[in-house]
Amino acid sequence: MAGPSIFEPGMIVKHPTQPDWGLGQVQSAVGGKVTINFRDAGKVVIDEAQINLVIVSFG
Repeated sequence: MAGPSIFEPGMIVKHPTQPDWGLGQVQSAVGGKVTINFRDAGKVVIDEAQINLVIVSFG
């Protein structure tokens, strides 16, 4: 079971291996899944246990 997420709605993040996606805004973080709206890739759901998203801004 996943613990509380460090990600909160409004945070700006980037994907460490997909720089072409651009910056993304966290929409939600529930059960270890973070939904992010990336500027150039649209809405993506990330498993935060698998991908170490980089926080750019806390919103």
